[in-house]
Amino acid sequence: VVISRFYRDDVSRATADAFGKNVIASKEAGTLPPVQIIDGASFLYCRHLNLYFVAVTRANVNPALVFEFLFQWIRILKSYLGEGFLEENVRNSMTLIYELMDETMDFGYPQNCAIDLLRLYINLGTVKSKDAGEKDAGQLTSQITGIVDWRREGLRFRKNEVYIDVNESVNLLMGTNGNVLRNECSGQVIMKTQLSGMPECKFALNDKLNMEKESAGGKQSAEDKRRAVEIDDCTFHRCVRLGKFDSDRTITFVPPDGEFELMRYRVTGNITLPFRLVPAVQESGKTKLTVTLKGTAAFGATKFASNVVIKFPVPPNTAKTTIKVGAGRAKFEPEQKAIVWRVKRWTGGSEFMLSAEVDLMATTKNKAWSRPPISVDFNVSMFTASGVYVRYLRVYDKSGYHTHRWVRYVTRAGEYQVRI
Repeated sequence: VVISRFYRDDVSRATADAFGKNVIASKEAGTLPPVQIIDGASFLYCRHLNLYFVAVTRANVNPALVFEFLFQWIRILKSYLGEGFLEENVRNSMTLIYELMDETMDFGYPQNCAIDLLRLYINLGTVKSKDAGEKDAGQLTSQITGIVDWRREGLRFRKNEVYIDVNESVNLLMGTNGNVLRNECSGQVIMKTQLSGMPECKFALNDKLNMEKESAGGKQSAEDKRRAVEIDDCTFHRCVRLGKFDSDRTITFVPPDGEFELMRYRVTGNITLPFRLVPAVQESGKTKLTVTLKGTAAFGATKFASNVVIKFPVPPNTAKTTIKVGAGRAKFEPEQKAIVWRVKRWTGGSEFMLSAEVDLMATTKNKAWSRPPISVDFNVSMFTASGVYVRYLRVYDKSGYHTHRWVRYVTRAGEYQVRI
């Protein structure tokens, strides 16, 4: 045991030491499940490089809470000791780590795990002046005990700005007959704020439920109703007031300073597929194969996709290929067992073809080719496959300053596959 802290007296040191004998020293170490019951105590653990972070309890605890606390602890130590901290770094920082243990947990209950706030009063031994310490004491108490612990007071910026990134990942599985077998879009809203004071923000997407509530009051036009998107599920940063969201579907929050993930969402209906692919494979005996692929960009002509990569699988006994493409470059890559077609810039609405003659080596085995699916990778700026867009961001502060806002949309390929 490198370092330990007992918050209650229901677990002895001998019980805690049993973890090393039964898990770490076991032949199955690395393959055992992350929850073990030894001598009537539950051991929940995760690993960082050569260090095990273990929580021991005899109570019936929520394992998701325990694992979240352990992962938060790893993040905290990374911020203090560096990304690749090892046992030696831990042994050289015992005093710091004991301070962190006392601040992040009390009597077995997780407390403050916000890195920015911990850094304010646990700062690797840097000594502040006496006056500065007295001045910060009142603010510190309110931050630790108050509701808003993710933002400190007294922030000032010459220019108040908010950057919003809406990043989406499109997942598609299309059958050989062109039917969509699976299609969903997962997105995240990343914000970077540089706002003075303690502002309150009100944020809205074109969420169907929210817009229906507003339309009941006569605030929505027919065009707005048509562009509404049904969001299946979403999760929020802890700064968002969930009670307000549950009651009227408005996203209200006091933002942390700097960059943070405001929310994640998922959409499964009415998704605009960025690319439509029509493949065809014709086998001529056992030694020849002809493949064609028509690709169409289904977004507007004013937009374009960058770094498009299409991998068209070919049999493992491929000897030679002759390829023709309408744009970009394509070549057979044996290690990928596929013809890889790369297009740096694919303008919206355009259509390109790939055709290839594939020569196969004769084999003694008559094993049929499994035909893996075509996979696609791409980036499309200022486009969302789900149709989600930012309707507004309103910033309220008692000083009434003007806020500059920038919004950027990016759609990427997740598991974008077409069977052949």
